[in-house]
Amino acid sequence: MAPDPKSRWTRVWIPIGAGLFIFALVGSAIAVPHLRLLHAFQALIYVAVILLARRDSAWGFGAGFTIAAAWNSLQLFVTHLMQAGAHELWTFIGTGQLRRPDTLLVFVGGIGHFVLIVACLIAFRQLRPGKKQWWQFAAGGLLVLAYFGAIVATMLPR
Repeated sequence: MAPDPKSRWTRVWIPIGAGLFIFALVGSAIAVPHLRLLHAFQALIYVAVILLARRDSAWGFGAGFTIAAAWNSLQLFVTHLMQAGAHELWTFIGTGQLRRPDTLLVFVGGIGHFVLIVACLIAFRQLRPGKKQWWQFAAGGLLVLAYFGAIVATMLPR
């Protein structure tokens, strides 16, 4: 029996996008040790998204899309660390010197998030969602933002 082409997005691209971001979190935790606890709890979001996506869950697609869009928006338009990370990558390619690995990892994480945004949207639309699934998608997004806000508020070093 051939695999369901619908599930290909949940089985390949969502774990790739989430995995890239987890890789960036691990690298950042190594480079900036005082963020380890925050990053460990943040990584749980992406593990949950992968597990829920494997079940074709609208909750998981909403959570994956929302956390990725929110985080990338923050990094692109507020902190501008995505742009700084791209510059760091360009400098590293040109000179072989890496001055800010944590900033480069923000860029890597952002790329993972772009993959996650697109994959979650495509996988969700392949569900042919009805009203119930749209509510679940939105609720998954709200829950992940509440969780993220809670871990940042309690675990971000002061």
